Amino acid sequence: MSVLAIDAGTTGVTAVVVDLDGSIVAKGYQEFSQHFPQPGWVEHAPEEIWQATLAATKEVLTKVDADDLTALGITNQRETVVLWDRETLGSPRRAIVWQDRRSADICTRLREEGHEDRVTELTGLRLDPYFSGTKLVWLRENEPHTWALVESGRYAVGTVDSYLIARMTRGNWHVTDVSNASRTLLFDLGKGDWSDELCELFGVPRSALPEIVPSWGVVDTTDARSFCGLELPIAGIAGDQQSALFGQTCFDVGDTKCTYGTGSFILTNTGTEPVRSDAGLLTTAAWRSPEGETTYALEGSIFVTGAAVQWLRDGLQIIGSAAEAEAVARTVEDTDGVYFVPALTGLGAPHWDPHARGLLIGMTRGTTRAHVVRATLEAIAFEVRDVLETMPELTSIKVDGGAAANNLLCQMQADQVGLPVERPKLVETTALGAAFLAGLGTGVWSSTEELKQTWQLEARFSPGDGRTAADAGYERWTEAVHRSKGWA
Repeated sequence: MSVLAIDAGTTGVTAVVVDLDGSIVAKGYQEFSQHFPQPGWVEHAPEEIWQATLAATKEVLTKVDADDLTALGITNQRETVVLWDRETLGSPRRAIVWQDRRSADICTRLREEGHEDRVTELTGLRLDPYFSGTKLVWLRENEPHTWALVESGRYAVGTVDSYLIARMTRGNWHVTDVSNASRTLLFDLGKGDWSDELCELFGVPRSALPEIVPSWGVVDTTDARSFCGLELPIAGIAGDQQSALFGQTCFDVGDTKCTYGTGSFILTNTGTEPVRSDAGLLTTAAWRSPEGETTYALEGSIFVTGAAVQWLRDGLQIIGSAAEAEAVARTVEDTDGVYFVPALTGLGAPHWDPHARGLLIGMTRGTTRAHVVRATLEAIAFEVRDVLETMPELTSIKVDGGAAANNLLCQMQADQVGLPVERPKLVETTALGAAFLAGLGTGVWSSTEELKQTWQLEARFSPGDGRTAADAGYERWTEAVHRSKGWA
């Protein structure tokens, strides 16, 4: 008995099979293209996401017996906006990705009109291009012919989970879960449902939006003709960061995780009542049980961390692979005064400046690629500290995601935040969370207490003695952050 999980991320789709003890027994992966039609714009072709999903699933099916699979869980990049034809399931345009900054001026306009306080009150979010709502305003204002078909009911609007479920079920269902809905600027945290007031403000017809279903429990069954010959109950749905929180078994109030992915996302479980922040953190829904009880989280969203290492590899071409970053950084003792602000798509929490841009400062003739690479790893640790400084008192932090395998980064992180950093044996907790949700929804696991027993510590990084030096570096980096703001 095992569970299939699909993790539709920002740069590719991962399919994993998870067995009863919480181990990943098989994995498939397929990248898809990133499209940058203008500076600050980021798009994905929905069909490429779907084909990557099929390819990753087919790969994993070569490694397991499909008859052993009992359920399917889906987790996804959040805030990305997808449109598709309800009849043909084809998409009229590319998806606008969460990293996209094109709606910055719309956010400014809405803010100047005095809407931000009310939007924040209802959603727990803020007016920023990051979230889905302002992307939809941009579509309405700039692509009226496409939007007319949204208003007529021909085109559906959703996040990536909604789109994949539509493809998997041949269009039977248009659904999402509370964790994805709460990232759209259209969801009322207090009511736990779509807000008519917000739909009117952003000009989005409520009829175009998906039905909100529990995060676990059977929603529908995949169509074998569409989805690799599989007829599996779709029984778990969550946005990637909430899924990672679930996969890290952060089920108690105060449990905290940091995922190092394309960006970094720090979430703290705040229980069954939403907790508001006045320090740049977001209040978000984490998951909802089949009984209707919603668990909430405080979130610090950092837009570029792992993507900065990708940029070193693909943009600057000063490392050959992401894994090489640690070895290169260790060839120097420090950054020799070099600081990097990875505001490549603006700044997220706690600064929230869509007009900030990346900054590399402090370079001299003696600066080498090793200093730049080390400064990039330090910047990731600084960014996470920036968020954790605004959170309630913590005792430790669980880390996951690709860069969590970097021992130097984990030690830098512990030194910066002055807390133990705990890395589980399985750092792919985003996919694991989707599997846990689906398994919980179909009886593979009976309770969250049973799921807790699957979590295993792989390494614990304790803060070193250099707290004074860590503080000095952080203060200097903070100066660089201020210099990066308002550039675009």
